[in-house]
Amino acid sequence: MKKRILVVEDQFIEANNLQIMLENAGHEVCPIARSGAEALKTSEELSPDLVLLDIFLKGRITGIDIAKVLRDKNIAFIYLSANSDKKTFEAAKDTQPYGFLVKPYREKDVLNTIEIALHLQANIIKHNYKVQSAESGTSVVLPTGVLKSIIGWDTSLKDIISQLQMVAPTGTSVLILGESGTGKEQIADCLHVLSKRKDEPFVKINCAALPATLIESELFGHERGAFTGAFDRKIGKFEQADRGTIFLDEIGELPTELQVKLLRVLQEKEVDRIGSNRVIKTDVRIIAASNRDLEKEVAEGRFRIDLYYRLNVFPIVLPPLRYRKEDIPALVDHFAKLYAKEFSKLINGYSDGIIHAMMAYDWPGNIRELRHFVERTVLLTKSADIEDTQFIKMLQQRSPAIERADSDRIKSMDDNERDNIVAVLRKTNGKIFGKGGAAEFLGVSASTLNSRIRKLGISKERIFYK
Repeated sequence: MKKRILVVEDQFIEANNLQIMLENAGHEVCPIARSGAEALKTSEELSPDLVLLDIFLKGRITGIDIAKVLRDKNIAFIYLSANSDKKTFEAAKDTQPYGFLVKPYREKDVLNTIEIALHLQANIIKHNYKVQSAESGTSVVLPTGVLKSIIGWDTSLKDIISQLQMVAPTGTSVLILGESGTGKEQIADCLHVLSKRKDEPFVKINCAALPATLIESELFGHERGAFTGAFDRKIGKFEQADRGTIFLDEIGELPTELQVKLLRVLQEKEVDRIGSNRVIKTDVRIIAASNRDLEKEVAEGRFRIDLYYRLNVFPIVLPPLRYRKEDIPALVDHFAKLYAKEFSKLINGYSDGIIHAMMAYDWPGNIRELRHFVERTVLLTKSADIEDTQFIKMLQQRSPAIERADSDRIKSMDDNERDNIVAVLRKTNGKIFGKGGAAEFLGVSASTLNSRIRKLGISKERIFYK
């Protein structure tokens, strides 16, 4: 679909290359803006659908300054950036961009990122921390096929399913964020099955499960004799995944020195085995996942900012189970049937008392912990109706220490306001507008609330992911 795009870039060659890419793809390109003043004037006069915005520009007006204006005008923007420092990264992140493109750019990455940004912009009102089914009060009807494995009726699931359907066919890198046990690997499975690479290899590797000395060999392979104990050539995971997909679970655990090599694979689409001087071309779709707050890891210097930009083209944030408790009965029913079949038992269901106890418990281990609990109850029960009070006691004995972890920290007024808004957005499943929305709860207009959300840097990730 033809769109009007403004490129804000003070480097002639890079701006020209972007213009050629966009025009070849059928987009209308506004006159290149080579300064902040030009960018503001052009965006006012021509009202572009999207802006490609360099963070660092000549003059007093920076790309971040321009982004704040574009955000207020509801114009989508994507940052163009080389490696930047932590302070700049934090400032850029707070403007809530629609994407990042890291120099040097590949045409495919540019066009995919633009497509995703435009989709998000087109649905910004509908997706403004809500979904249409919540507005009408109807139930969420989940798709069939592979997505049928996503169990629950929480409104955030419809958002996630929509994101999966949108990004899966594109080949774009996806970063899945969420606490341990929220189902990140299942989402990765769905992405691969729904992609054009579904008939090609799908290789998974847990970066946290391997010693640092073995990760490089596992990912990139080695030649015979490359190091002590290398008796045979080893084909790395990236070569095994050629033309398919690789899932890098717990990417936040990757040592810094290997982050550099992974970045090169993403940029150059090539690997070299340890002990070899031969470069091997690869065509691999990257899906990464982490239970860490990677933005915090970047700010504290433990994760490379350029690698984060490369991976964070399309983030999918999975909410913890404590924020979607209405899904617990459906999940319990699903797992109970699964284990009843596995253990050859007749299970009719759980008593209201046990279900109530499950709903009152916060499940720090999320869906994984719930699944193990259901497995245990099905295994131990002597009745088709699970109602043993001992199971309730197992949940009630949980220590509240986790919830009190931050209770002694003194917070600023902004911190308290931010926490209050986030708490209300969680209660409303991210819904801002209309009856039952966060604005109504807080007694302010939706526009005022949106303004405070932007000023306090509250993102969707902050709402559903600590």
